[in-house]
Amino acid sequence: MEILFLDDKLRALCKQERLAVKNLGQVCARKLGGRLSDLSAAAHVRELITGRPHPLKGEWHGRFSLSLHGGFRLVFEPAHDSVPTFDDGGIDWAQVTRITIVFIGDYHD
Repeated sequence: MEILFLDDKLRALCKQERLAVKNLGQVCARKLGGRLSDLSAAAHVRELITGRPHPLKGEWHGRFSLSLHGGFRLVFEPAHDSVPTFDDGGIDWAQVTRITIVFIGDYHD
């Protein structure tokens, strides 16, 4: 899967292990690295099996979440020019092969 980033701050957090450890802690940074590897290896979003993958609802609707550690999550959205959808308008995550990481943190606060 192709992975893009909402901004340079998120890109740095995902690409620089030392920065991830400093900002997220050792355990969460290690999990982040694993989730990024899982995303890279997957052909599409529905292939993800670790990190309790699930689509989000409410104000986060249209995005997908992977658990990291504690309340921390990696949140992404489709990065297709035309987002693949079902007839009812819901996102067809099995067709999403390009994503943008939009948030890493605890959205429960």
